[in-house]
Amino acid sequence: MKDTARRKDCRQEATPQLALMAMVDARATLHEAVVRAGITVLAAMLEEDRTQVCGPRYAHDHDRRASRAGYADGELAMGSRLVRVRRPRVRSCDGEELTLPTWERYSRQDPLTPRAVEQMVLGVSTRNYARSVGPMPAGIASRGASKSAVSRRFVRATEQTLRELMGRDLSKLPICTVVIDGIHVDEHLVVAAVGVDDAGDKHVLGLHEGATENESVCRALIEDLVARGLRIDRSRLFVIDGSKALAAAIRKIFGRRALIQRCQVHKRRNVEDHLPESLKNQVGRTMTSAYRCGNHDRAKRMLLALARQLERQHPSAAASLREGLDETLTVMRFELPTWLERTLSTTNMIEHVNSRIRKTTHNVTKWNGGSMVLRWVAVALVEASMTFRKLRGHAGMPKLVAALKAHDATIDPRSIDRTVEAA
Repeated sequence: MKDTARRKDCRQEATPQLALMAMVDARATLHEAVVRAGITVLAAMLEEDRTQVCGPRYAHDHDRRASRAGYADGELAMGSRLVRVRRPRVRSCDGEELTLPTWERYSRQDPLTPRAVEQMVLGVSTRNYARSVGPMPAGIASRGASKSAVSRRFVRATEQTLRELMGRDLSKLPICTVVIDGIHVDEHLVVAAVGVDDAGDKHVLGLHEGATENESVCRALIEDLVARGLRIDRSRLFVIDGSKALAAAIRKIFGRRALIQRCQVHKRRNVEDHLPESLKNQVGRTMTSAYRCGNHDRAKRMLLALARQLERQHPSAAASLREGLDETLTVMRFELPTWLERTLSTTNMIEHVNSRIRKTTHNVTKWNGGSMVLRWVAVALVEASMTFRKLRGHAGMPKLVAALKAHDATIDPRSIDRTVEAA
């Protein structure tokens, strides 16, 4: 009885495993059947095209425009790779080879490159690409899923993405706010810019690569934006992390029309770095309260009072707080709605983009120069732009636009009229 019970238990344990194996076999059989059926249908469509051009087989036709010319091996994209297919050949009465409509239509499409880019962005390595797209049925010759083939397609596609991104015309975008930040990729620093238009929509504007976030790199990025149509004859709000080099580059090009907002989160972290652990939370809360009080003058008084309190025991923290203090309060002078003010007071908007870049590039183990870095970052920026939503608090954008125009009027009262005429 014990042996019988033991055998019964073994059979019961084996049943789920057998069911799983049967399911895997069924899926493999279905995949093979679908692929083979697709090739059969394609062959029938090609033969139908040839019949329409050449007429029925073995039928006499004095008005025949072309004749059958056997078969040749060809390749079409299927299952994320190139599959060898027998291609019916047709020759005209003059001996010129004709292309069948079905073959021309399917050979013109290139789903392999977008699929390769998508797989790489999702973290699939070139070495594992073939496994990710699944096997082809036995007896069907294919190629194009090897490491080198996928790598070549990815390089071509990302070069094109980078060219399109860096060649985009910005003259028709009514950009009123530019958010700029840098991110380190391997030994390279990439400075990227995201713009916000008058309606609150976000746009990837451009990027530039360098070794450090120095003034030359920052200025090269801004000059490229201007060369592609970002106008310098109207005031804009620039939101940055506090980089002096970036602020200097912006001022050299835009002059007094550049309104710089330094990230309040970065400022708080910089001050806290000069404090012992026991004071970090307290000082941080005080700074946050000041930044959220909703009044520029009151916020400045609170922050200066805090700097005086820190002066004796923690002079470095006090100096860090005072440095660039007015630029952390730029947006508060506009008296914007609360959510829009908070959104534009930090670089969180572009930090989301940076996180997407890190996620896209984290599987790359070997970087081959700055060109490769730019290609990968460009792809990540395009992917991030697909998830962009309107700026939080975008309903208050007309008030920001009005404040920028009012600032233009303080520089040159005629600037508003010229801006309207140019638009």
